[in-house]
Amino acid sequence: MTIEKIIHDTMMLIAMIDPVSKLLIFSSLTSELSPQQRRKTALKATIFSGIILIGALVIGQILLSALGIQLISFQVAGGIILFLFGLQMVFKNSTHNSFARSESDHDMAIFPLAVPSIAGPGSIMAVILLTNSNLYSTPEQIVTTIILIFVLVLTFVFMLAAEPILLVIGKNGAAILTRVLGMILVALSVELVLEALRIPGWIKSGL
Repeated sequence: MTIEKIIHDTMMLIAMIDPVSKLLIFSSLTSELSPQQRRKTALKATIFSGIILIGALVIGQILLSALGIQLISFQVAGGIILFLFGLQMVFKNSTHNSFARSESDHDMAIFPLAVPSIAGPGSIMAVILLTNSNLYSTPEQIVTTIILIFVLVLTFVFMLAAEPILLVIGKNGAAILTRVLGMILVALSVELVLEALRIPGWIKSGL
């Protein structure tokens, strides 16, 4: 497991899960709850999304094989979709999205916080790509799982500290951070596609 792989996976998962935007969504959804209810909601959303993402990590490639989908095809498709997610983060008009409202008969910790906000299609696709058994050894996959858990814990901490963080950086600051993460995600997604297509290094370096 190289340092480059650890940094790559960490940045990819942070950019995809995007704890900053989850902070804003959580703050909007739970503004009328007590501190104890907010902590319970944040913990439940983190645990539920963790189960989904780790489950996708474990069985994702099995399902792809059963469906007859080659992982290289999934990597190219995944890179393109992550690229589009990154563009949305860069160009969206507001840090709040369409999931920032919840119907009264839904548990907001599950919907929309856990799904599709934290464990959305993009983050599910990311964890499958980053644990490709054809490319990475079991120890590398374990380290990636640990990184995923770290990012989920980071998201949980951000949700708990939503109000004080917003007081410091403001909504405009949060919007800037989200756009920076979007740019990082765009760059990483391009690398995924180039790697899958085995583009020679001299082309990737622009020479």
